[in-house]
Amino acid sequence: MNKRTFIKSLGLGIGALPLTSFLPALPVNDNLILPFPINPGDKVGLVSPSAATGERIEFEFAKEALEALGLEVELGENLKKRRGHLAGTDEERASDLNYMFENKHIKAIICIRGGSGAARILPLINYEIIKKNPKPLLGYSDITALHNAIHAKTGLITFHGPNGSGSWNSFNVNQFQQVFFNQGMVTFENEHAKGDELIVKQNRIQTIRPGLAKGKILGGNLTVLTALSGTPYLPDFADSILFIEDISEDPYKIDRMMSTLLLNGTLSKIKGFIFGQCTNCTPGGGYGSLTLDDILDDYILPLNIPAYKGAMIGHVPKQFIIPVGAEVEMDAEAGTFKMLHAIFQA
Repeated sequence: MNKRTFIKSLGLGIGALPLTSFLPALPVNDNLILPFPINPGDKVGLVSPSAATGERIEFEFAKEALEALGLEVELGENLKKRRGHLAGTDEERASDLNYMFENKHIKAIICIRGGSGAARILPLINYEIIKKNPKPLLGYSDITALHNAIHAKTGLITFHGPNGSGSWNSFNVNQFQQVFFNQGMVTFENEHAKGDELIVKQNRIQTIRPGLAKGKILGGNLTVLTALSGTPYLPDFADSILFIEDISEDPYKIDRMMSTLLLNGTLSKIKGFIFGQCTNCTPGGGYGSLTLDDILDDYILPLNIPAYKGAMIGHVPKQFIIPVGAEVEMDAEAGTFKMLHAIFQA
């Protein structure tokens, strides 16, 4: 499956997100682990748990972007390896991840890209090391396997957002600073712009069912998430807010994966639903194919829970940085969700 990345130049303009200086205390949850915070000047580790990086310049893009954010970068020992489509053997990729968690000098871990293959290393990850050294992990697409496995095995909050070689435009830079450096109360709300259009079309929210819901936010890439079904690496979705996204999947495949979430009991447990972007997921056959709207109506409307689609989540240049495992409140009519507690250790 081609989980494409978007390489763009670093944006210099910094937009504003709703933010307050202090967060409410963490709700009582013995299983939740907060990562330690990161600050400008900290050293972060750049790893490749999934597919190999095709162009050498992408390593430079990722390193330069993270340095432009004010961070020092340590490259994983096996970052530039290749075995077929993978970034080295399973053991090499897992070794880099385990090393970065164990190394006390590394304050956060950034995945250079997604692609395919992260699920192969899940049995090789040292989850006890992660529990003892909780630190932020950032990435999306195939990195969904790591987010869900790490939360299921440790309870650690990780971060679904731009990969190292992805787009570091002004929106993503601002998200990074607000979430990691300012550590404030972020409300995730789409950025709207008319451009040359008479009305706003880009990043439009569509409410599937209005309402408010609170819960732990879990999910990620739909293809990767459903592939974890029936394994010990899928978290408990009881009373959660499920968010999903995907790319280049025909609607019949989206339907099949939503059916999996229904049959494995995930959909019956959730309190809210957020669908991000499904890039290049339009029907190829016109009439004779269900649309994405049809599929979401079939699976989500009967749940009678707050739900909306169109959030800036997924294979798009501007992306939310979502604290996976944190408690949030969503407003399906407004098309927003917000953090309800501190997501870093004091």
